[in-house]
Amino acid sequence: MADYGNDGGGRVKGLTIVKPIVYGNLARYFGKKREEDSHTHQWTIYVKPYRNEDMSTYVKKIHFKLHESYANQNRIVTKPPYEVTETGWGEFEIIIKIYFMDPNERPVTLYHFLRLFQSQANIMLGNKNVVSEFYDELIFQEPTSMMQQLLTSSRQLTLGAWKHETDFIEKEEKTLTAIMTAKTKIR
Repeated sequence: MADYGNDGGGRVKGLTIVKPIVYGNLARYFGKKREEDSHTHQWTIYVKPYRNEDMSTYVKKIHFKLHESYANQNRIVTKPPYEVTETGWGEFEIIIKIYFMDPNERPVTLYHFLRLFQSQANIMLGNKNVVSEFYDELIFQEPTSMMQQLLTSSRQLTLGAWKHETDFIEKEEKTLTAIMTAKTKIR
């Protein structure tokens, strides 16, 4: 049985709504292996809005499926912050499934490889925490009338500045520069 319902024909034709998101993980090394369970890191996997908005107006729940070695590998988060914090010693893929308030909208699945260990460059820079986060977009093409209302009525999450661990504007500029450089080399 599916977790989404039948479309009652109430879709808004020709409308596309884009909701940018950031997902990924932060990890911190304990400094040594814990004696009781051999864990070396504390980590947090998350899904956040890219902009300062409350996703709970349109997100019903987010399912994080962890490695089977965890006693409770299926973690369901029903309100912000959409995150799970755990400890461990190894890297693995986490399946993230986003369910929406409108059961007529199909869930979106993301795959994130949990990173715990620093690259050699970051170790030399003295960075203590590992950050592995990505920008993506939830694209709603011809959403239902209900979903259109939910997507366009979200409110601010916080009053202060809204920042991410990664500067995605700088990352976009560097990526575009690299693409243009590569393009000129090909010609």
